[in-house]
Amino acid sequence: MDEGHSPDDDSLKAAAEVFEQLRPRLFGIAYRILGSASEAEDVVQDVWMRWQDTDRSVVLEPAAFLAKITTRLAINVAQSARVRREAYVGPWLPEPVDTSVDPQVGAERGEALEMAVLLVLEKLNPVERAAYVLREAFDYAYEEIAGMLRLSQANTRQIVSRARKHLSTERRAPVDTAQHRRLLDAFVAAARGGDVTALENVLSADAVAYADGNGMRGVARMKVMGAARVAMICGSAKKFFPRAEYSVVEANGMPSVLLVQDGAVVALVSLTVGPDGIDGVYWVLAPEKLRAYEHSAQRLTSHP
Repeated sequence: MDEGHSPDDDSLKAAAEVFEQLRPRLFGIAYRILGSASEAEDVVQDVWMRWQDTDRSVVLEPAAFLAKITTRLAINVAQSARVRREAYVGPWLPEPVDTSVDPQVGAERGEALEMAVLLVLEKLNPVERAAYVLREAFDYAYEEIAGMLRLSQANTRQIVSRARKHLSTERRAPVDTAQHRRLLDAFVAAARGGDVTALENVLSADAVAYADGNGMRGVARMKVMGAARVAMICGSAKKFFPRAEYSVVEANGMPSVLLVQDGAVVALVSLTVGPDGIDGVYWVLAPEKLRAYEHSAQRLTSHP
């Protein structure tokens, strides 16, 4: 045996290989429960530390074991995060993630990934949110979810059913991709030029805008409702960011708008679209969340 090489080294290497294969899924679970890429990364790193200290010889299914630890840790973080977010200045929006390099963020499907859906999920308690995410985004069996959450199968089914109903009352049926992109392009053209009338024409009458600036000067601290008011807010971006360059990027599985001024990312805008036009505009302006978006593209290349 080579000097300095031991069976422990082989064991740790094998553990790292297993973990790296599962990392995207673990991140995807934690991110959907938390709505925060940075908090999800912290959870995944904590899971890695625990995995190193685990007696892995008795773990029959590493994927299930690591998913259970990730879920429980994420629920713990979510419970404390709810308290912190009560002190947040202005609307709180999820941290966007760049899904162009990892389209599903570790999931077989993109469910519970869009900005608007994550915002609705915030209204559920962490256990409800976790149950919904595990079932709808990752297709875990109710028996598996019940084991992860220490609940009965019957209770787990009820929780997922309630979560589905809650989301169905707050979500509108999405339009097709081509229509979404057409309205996004029209929004970009109008916002870039500060054309309030053109903006109002692509908004539904009951459109709502959220601006997450965490207390930034000049950023609305309440959601803005109604096409006319939302158009005014979006049109004022030209004054707020006079030299901004607008580009279409992918965030949370959907086309979004990135604003870059003087080489720095200053805003990311996501839209929801219904039959009557754009009905939701989500402005992420808080610098720490924009940094998290930029960092998320490098997530897959990181190692324990």
